[in-house]
Amino acid sequence: MADRITAPRGTADILPGEVFLWQTIEATARQKFKAYNYKEIRTPLFEASKLFKRSLGQTSEVVNKQLLELKSDKDEGFALRPEGTASIVRSYIENNLDKKEGLSKLYYMGAMFRGERPQKGRLRQFHQIGAEVIGAKAEHPYWDAEIISLSVELLKAFGVEGCELTVNSLGSHTDKEEFSKKLRALLKKDKQGLCQDCQDRLKRNVFRVLDCKNESCKRIVRSLQLDHSHLSKESLEHYTSVKKGLNISGVQYREDVRLVRGLDYYTHTVFEITNKKLGSQDAVCAGGRYNDLVKQLGGADVPAIGFALGIERALLAREASSDVREADPDCYLVVLDGAYLDQALKLLVQLRAQGISAEMSFRSGSMKSLMREADKSAAAHVAIIGENEIKARKVSLKNMKSGEQREVAFDALVNTLKG
Repeated sequence: MADRITAPRGTADILPGEVFLWQTIEATARQKFKAYNYKEIRTPLFEASKLFKRSLGQTSEVVNKQLLELKSDKDEGFALRPEGTASIVRSYIENNLDKKEGLSKLYYMGAMFRGERPQKGRLRQFHQIGAEVIGAKAEHPYWDAEIISLSVELLKAFGVEGCELTVNSLGSHTDKEEFSKKLRALLKKDKQGLCQDCQDRLKRNVFRVLDCKNESCKRIVRSLQLDHSHLSKESLEHYTSVKKGLNISGVQYREDVRLVRGLDYYTHTVFEITNKKLGSQDAVCAGGRYNDLVKQLGGADVPAIGFALGIERALLAREASSDVREADPDCYLVVLDGAYLDQALKLLVQLRAQGISAEMSFRSGSMKSLMREADKSAAAHVAIIGENEIKARKVSLKNMKSGEQREVAFDALVNTLKG
């Protein structure tokens, strides 16, 4: 017996019974994006490795430990995309979107890939819904408020309750440098209490210490007396306006100066939405500003902001996921004699052509066995076709909920089922 082949570790099949919920989430997102006037963009599943190494930062966990690179016979290196923003910025630059319009409001849906240690809510192939606002007109703090409000509204529309929004400002690139110096000075006295990774991060990228999940590191970070003294006047004004925009929009939030996010490209506003139902991996959505990234990747010096929402995590946190299921067939055709299969097939084709969900087993048999199949299909109606029905050019139509049964002409069946 041949060895059974299973799905790669850290991936998961989305089975027919689950797909409808995914489709519902995606359709809901598209409606919400339309209301906010965002346009969909689709980028490749893999990109040049250097795109992610340059944008996410050589010291980020994603690049150092999680980037899934592809083998190639040529010198060029490729990697499966670990997130969506870098690919969209690359496309924005390559396709001259900045020259076509002063502001690009884009959204995406799709699979991302990271070399994670698989666990609940953390897969090697996972799926995100995200949005980006890029362009010379994207500077105003209210764009930050819109992006955050949109992410909150999406989760509510998905039926995800009990979320908490946290916001912070890192300030400009210069402000971040000041903040990093301050952090190093504060953490230096507690260096020996940090995990080995965080001791290395003190030199390479001190912000990663604030993200560490090690309990000892978390305890040290909580004890730090941090504030926004590293922010310039302009950065503070921007942050104040972001919060004003959120207040006007009726979005509840809390502030945490320790929130930095795990990617190097963030400047100014950062935010995270968490849900306690997810346990230790509690982030369901996150994002922020990345005003320097477009220029860093060879484009114009234009501001940008965006977010990414994890579909798997949203589904895990979603309330009453069982209340959404795919609709059952409108009609199931039962054929009592094989001689009438051709006529039944014609009727089946007509029903489907008119948008009616219809099914049949393509076999004849006893009424009892065929009705058992029809009942298993959970169809709303069963159309029974036998000798008498063929002669009268009618079906015996049974309402499976009420039990009512009546005769309906072949040419009236469509309108009857629609009614």
